[in-house]
Amino acid sequence: MDQQIINHISQQVGIQYVQVANAIQLLDEGGTVPFISRYRKERTGSLDEVQIEAIKDAKEKMEELLKRKETILKTIQEQEMLTPELQKRIEVCFDSTELEDIYLPYKPKRRTRASIAREKGLEPLAEMITKQLESNIERKAQSFVSDLVESVGDVLAGARDIIAEWINENEKARAIVRRAFDSNAIITSKVIKGKEEEAAKYHDYFDWNEALKKCPSHRLMAMRRGENEGFLRVSVSPDSEEPILRLKRFFIHSNNACADQLELAVNDAYKRLLEPSIETEFANLSKEKADEEAIRVFAENLRQLLLAAPLGQKRVLALDPGYRSGCKVVCLDAQGNLLHNETIYPHKPQEKTKEAARKISSLVSSYQIEAVAIGNGTASRETEAFIKKLHFDRELRVFVVSEDGASIYSASKIARDEFPQYDVTVRGAVSIGRRLLDPLAELVKIDPKSIGVGQYQHDVDQKKLKSSLDKVVESSVNLIGVNVNTASQHLLTYISGLGPLLAQNIVDFRKENGPFNARAELQKVPRMGAKAFEQSAGFLRIPEAENPLDNSAVHPESYFVVQRIAKDLNCGIQELISNEEFRKQIVWSNYVTNQIGLPTLKDIEKELAKPGRDPRSAIKVFEFAPDIFKVEDLQIGMVLPGIVTNITKFGAFVDVGVKQDGLVHVSQLADRFISDASEIVKLHQHVHVKVIELDLLRKRIQLSLKQVPQN
Repeated sequence: MDQQIINHISQQVGIQYVQVANAIQLLDEGGTVPFISRYRKERTGSLDEVQIEAIKDAKEKMEELLKRKETILKTIQEQEMLTPELQKRIEVCFDSTELEDIYLPYKPKRRTRASIAREKGLEPLAEMITKQLESNIERKAQSFVSDLVESVGDVLAGARDIIAEWINENEKARAIVRRAFDSNAIITSKVIKGKEEEAAKYHDYFDWNEALKKCPSHRLMAMRRGENEGFLRVSVSPDSEEPILRLKRFFIHSNNACADQLELAVNDAYKRLLEPSIETEFANLSKEKADEEAIRVFAENLRQLLLAAPLGQKRVLALDPGYRSGCKVVCLDAQGNLLHNETIYPHKPQEKTKEAARKISSLVSSYQIEAVAIGNGTASRETEAFIKKLHFDRELRVFVVSEDGASIYSASKIARDEFPQYDVTVRGAVSIGRRLLDPLAELVKIDPKSIGVGQYQHDVDQKKLKSSLDKVVESSVNLIGVNVNTASQHLLTYISGLGPLLAQNIVDFRKENGPFNARAELQKVPRMGAKAFEQSAGFLRIPEAENPLDNSAVHPESYFVVQRIAKDLNCGIQELISNEEFRKQIVWSNYVTNQIGLPTLKDIEKELAKPGRDPRSAIKVFEFAPDIFKVEDLQIGMVLPGIVTNITKFGAFVDVGVKQDGLVHVSQLADRFISDASEIVKLHQHVHVKVIELDLLRKRIQLSLKQVPQN
């Protein structure tokens, strides 16, 4: 990219030119965002993932704009209308809206009222009217009457059609209308007559209007969904009086018959062409903005979910609860491998409680179970109560685990490939248990949209949603790193520089040759070239490796520095890691080279103190109020423990153990103004909430965090 374009991106993202230039060069060389942000800090000036992602997005949009310019220049050139001045204007334009306005007069069109009028030879009259010099334009129009246009009225109407199109294609006219929309546009929603009953859930929007720029994203998405479902009619427009007046001032500068015709043309141009065109533009822009906000909320929720605290390598008994069909039980080893499965029936209608209790006690003892995972779906609270009443030969922690997306996983190709001999109920229970062991490793197998932590995810731009969520998964996986000897093919896919093919090759190589003993052995994997190894090696861990750095975030390209430090201190690398006194003696500035600066050395310092550290927090057991099982058990004023299950722009949903999540509206999150619920709460956070409103008929629960002490 040339300097002008890089400078434009630099201004757009608010990052220094040299940092943007180097980041773009690294991206062009095949660098991934996680790799660049972690291992190329000297080149980028320590830009983080968010900043590099912003540069990458701006770069991609710029490349799209440049392609669009090429198409526009070629199209105008083919029409033999490309002047040096016009070419220059297009080349220096970096605003897509302005670019399309420049192109509009040259854009190939369908047959329009104006083109029909031109075919009838009325363009000279239209030019005459716009010059506003003729005092008797009707007499001039008489000469245009022909077999094609039979009356003066039709002649003038045709000329006005041509003028209206010119007004619509005029950049300044479009800017006038755009400013009116930008400052005064109102979004209006009305129910379609006769659909009031069907559209009951959109009752709030049957007769609604508000300033477009003040309309929150969730409200706009709700109205647009109602429109798409055929229940609402939604429009966006300002008061037309002001923009029409401004257009008249701009185009009309005489007081004669031509001015009268121009006034009619301006009114027509605004109502028929400009207003609908700019309305579509603003409707799309507002939808795009709402999409971005909804996707941002979803992405942040997903990040929190993926980075939720893991139990770690423990032997787990997992239950997928149910009533009539029973509770599916599986026993997993510390690596999440399935050891045993069966079904118990502790609840009605079978109610084989004693038999179920004996089975659970036996399984806990036989498989040396260390923790219990219970899905949070149907019969979850009853199953939790049943398990907690049992007496075991050891202390067991009992966790309630989100089931969102488990059914999607259990019916997926990934699950069939993992467990071809088992049905969906077994696979679902295994997924619940594995989510407790390591949420990230299990959740990457599920389409993020199915995890249930967003708002209006089916209404937003699906391509942008997928791209955003994929970036979150990639970022989360690389932040934590993975054990290359135990990671699934699906988890390895998200490691920087790998992808599905190389991930599968690693798994196949592992099966054929046994576990990797050193990172260097990864270079023997088929198709693992130098670039792929460079990008991925720092994120792949080998806990059993002879070199302890192979189980750290220190990149192999930096091993020589650590080896040199160890040599200078007359100790081994393992001693350097285990002995803080050795590390205190290091003068890091002595090891700065042309390739490695202080930012990388500081990262190495942190890594030597805690090699391969997991940035996730420690897991905590959560318990619901013991006597609360259904909505009818709730009373206004109760203060209850709950767990945050979803965060939206308008508030947070909290599970208090009654099979129906309650809403803490954004106004009830704190005793101060809150614009974003994520300022106060995080996904799966344990909170205490007060019940402030109950609607038993619709099973709606309103909760509050205000003046409720938190642990």
